[in-house]
Amino acid sequence: MFGHELILKMGNPLLRQVSKSFTKEEILSEETKELINNMWKIMAEAGGIGLAAPQIGISKQLAVIRLDSESERYENIEDSEEFVIFNPKLEVLDETMQGFWEGCLSVPGLRGYVERPRKLRICYLDEKAEEREIIVEDFLATVFQHELDHLFGFLYVDRLGSIKNLIFENEISDIPQEKVLD
Repeated sequence: MFGHELILKMGNPLLRQVSKSFTKEEILSEETKELINNMWKIMAEAGGIGLAAPQIGISKQLAVIRLDSESERYENIEDSEEFVIFNPKLEVLDETMQGFWEGCLSVPGLRGYVERPRKLRICYLDEKAEEREIIVEDFLATVFQHELDHLFGFLYVDRLGSIKNLIFENEISDIPQEKVLD
């Protein structure tokens, strides 16, 4: 069984831990391949576009991300490739801040307007334990920062400029969907 019932919610202390890195041997293990498959299933069932291992109780540096233009929760987003990210290192390339209304599977029912750097470089290991580097910008940069924050004990609510920027999801109808992130 997959989905919301497996996703830890804000208040669970595991979500506030700094996750441990994977070794290359761990990345290549059958156990980790099964974990990745389960994460994709949980994310899809929950309707998310990203999921980090700490959100399902595993304090390890792994996140999966896939933007889907067919998503019912998002309008005007472009499909992305599937990203499987182990042990990421982030470098800000453009400090210009951009804001989106973010949501989180671990913070159900709420949205928060969060500003983050517009463009970054991410160095990581992929599911084959090979070193990768990607430059992301705009909405995809926000998605990466949001998901990778989970690996270091942060939730989007920690990034709010003001508590006034936190609303209930059912109050977001006047806000364009492209500014909403899960």
